[in-house]
Amino acid sequence: MTTKPRIRTQASAAALQKAATLIEALPWLEEFHGTTVVIKYGGHAMIDDELRLAFARDVAFLRYAGLRPVVVHGGGPQINAQLDRLGLESTFTAGLRVTTAETMDVVRMVLVGQVGPDVVGLLNQHGAFGVGMSGEDARLFTAERKTAVVDGREVDLGMVGEIIDVDTGAVRSLLDDGRIPVISSIARGEDGEVYNVNADTAAGALAVALQAGKLIVLTDVEGLYSDWPADGSADASEVIDQITADDLETLLPDLSAGMVPKMGACLRAVRGGVPRAHVLDGRVPHALLLEVFTDEGIGTMVVPS
Repeated sequence: MTTKPRIRTQASAAALQKAATLIEALPWLEEFHGTTVVIKYGGHAMIDDELRLAFARDVAFLRYAGLRPVVVHGGGPQINAQLDRLGLESTFTAGLRVTTAETMDVVRMVLVGQVGPDVVGLLNQHGAFGVGMSGEDARLFTAERKTAVVDGREVDLGMVGEIIDVDTGAVRSLLDDGRIPVISSIARGEDGEVYNVNADTAAGALAVALQAGKLIVLTDVEGLYSDWPADGSADASEVIDQITADDLETLLPDLSAGMVPKMGACLRAVRGGVPRAHVLDGRVPHALLLEVFTDEGIGTMVVPS
């Protein structure tokens, strides 16, 4: 008596779905193999334990898939927590942290001494990849003092810097060695001062200098909303899937203060020759992989005009 093979319908369907996902990723693997991708890591993805682990796995996956990821991290929540512990006030103007000399010591300590090593440690659970750097190391970032214009008048931001030069030699050496640079957004000026640089801005400048194939900015919203006023008072409903650099430049002055550095970094990157820049919701597990390796992608993509 001949018995028919037992067909596990449910298991087979799941296996076929996995195979379909892998096949969908194939053209993107071909396109981005060997490509440098600069990722700005920040927001809720830095403080939620599950998201932190997922982020490290995603970046390691990019490395194993043949891409060359570079991580530029912020550390706003960690800096705020440390300032609170020390009884130091934290204020923001035009979306940027006003940084006194005393605050600068805390920012430097948290970014270089705590956040960076934490990210490196998570990455290195998947291989000897992560190498921590500060923007001061090998003169990666050179900055000058930055001011902001609020309601038509110039406002002093303290020890906040604007990047004026990027020396990518050390980062390129690490990438060529198969490592994943993890960079704290601190810079030194030609005057010898140490500056706090917005991590979005630093990532955008680095993406241009490295001639990266992509800039990806992780944040705590789904992307750029078409109907979100500058004060954030309305309920946003529609995420812009794709926007040109010219259209973004027109919208930029009316964006909320928190989105200005992020979208400004994307604009700078695309204007500087990066083919695509993305703003993704870092609260979504594996947002990086969904953007890089699926046909639909997520978030908002900025492209040249």
